[in-house]
Amino acid sequence: MDPNGCELGRDNHMDWNDTPEQATFRGEVAGFIQTRLPERYQAENADEEGFSGGWQSDRKSDDPAAVGDAKAWADALAENGWIAPHWPKEYGGAGLSTMEQFIFNQEMAKAAAPPVGGMGVSLLGPTMIVHGSDEQKAEHLPRVLSGEVAWAQGYSEPSAGSDLASLQTRAVRDGDDFVINGQKTWTSGAQFADWLFALVRTEPDAPKHRGISFIVMDIKTPGITVRPIEDMGWNHPFNETFFEDVRVPAANIVGEENRGWYVGMTLLDFERSGISGAISYERSMGELLDFGKGEGNRFVRQDFKALRQEVAERYLEIGVLFNFAFRIVSMQNSGLVPNYEASVNKMFGSEIHQRLARTGTKVFGLYANVWEEDSEYSPMKASFTRDYVGSVPHTIFSGSSEIQRNVIATRGLGLPRG
Repeated sequence: MDPNGCELGRDNHMDWNDTPEQATFRGEVAGFIQTRLPERYQAENADEEGFSGGWQSDRKSDDPAAVGDAKAWADALAENGWIAPHWPKEYGGAGLSTMEQFIFNQEMAKAAAPPVGGMGVSLLGPTMIVHGSDEQKAEHLPRVLSGEVAWAQGYSEPSAGSDLASLQTRAVRDGDDFVINGQKTWTSGAQFADWLFALVRTEPDAPKHRGISFIVMDIKTPGITVRPIEDMGWNHPFNETFFEDVRVPAANIVGEENRGWYVGMTLLDFERSGISGAISYERSMGELLDFGKGEGNRFVRQDFKALRQEVAERYLEIGVLFNFAFRIVSMQNSGLVPNYEASVNKMFGSEIHQRLARTGTKVFGLYANVWEEDSEYSPMKASFTRDYVGSVPHTIFSGSSEIQRNVIATRGLGLPRG
């Protein structure tokens, strides 16, 4: 089943069909992607040598072709405000409705088209729109929307992950500046970023959720050092970031000083159904089945019948994840605020990711031990093997499964704390 849009009222009645207006918009988005998406980012080329799917890395590439494609894709999306479809039009976004955002994200995911702007669009921008000064908005928002500036997030620290309010990176006022010392970790994409937004402690004697400020800074500011952290698949998705007497203008504080915890938790009410994950897993499952039934049949275990039930379970679970996504966006479209429903979606989605990768490796048996993408013995360029390793932290980051279960238990099931 490949449902499109959906509506959900308070009677929990769901309709998966697009309205005529939604169908028109879906066709517009699909047609735009088909004609404007550079060859580099098209799904069939994403894994080919010389191509990538990472807009943020391509814009900093040494390859002029990669830089050109990254700029062309950003410029194309910017024409319609689709770099930030959820931002209000007055700030340069598209001002799409909840359902239009859902459809847009669904079509982008189907085509494996990379989003542009990263954390600048999803986190910094919404926070700046709510809490930033007019001067800050004028300086930063246009450069996010043009694709000129990419952002990284400085939240987590070695001793402040899930308990983020325990952060200890200090910012001490010195005239018109703050002097920052400390360390952040798991700074995703900092090696490609131009600016960093961070939570720092400006009042050490205040209760831990207070005395924190939200501040932005050029990542090339003297005293900032970004060091790579490689994951166990030899990839470099994140970093540790050190601050040694880093001077940042006090004017770079966003919102009120010492109220940064509340600033940092701000997100505009936009569509966050997680539909991209569901679409990605569906595509992976389809590729696995097509490969196994066709040219890759020689890699499939001879006792595959023993795995048929497991493969069927993965297929059904992906359908369930679709419906979780539809439920969330439908609630938002009806003016409701998803709470524990978002935790259900995040937990279920991250655990499906791990199970799907594990099932893919089982299908190929001992061939799944081959790591090299270009080996004649690696089925599907070792994609499931690599995904199996890469999916390990998915039940940890963005809120661990243990935290999500606590939310579901207390807010969803009404169970007592403790």
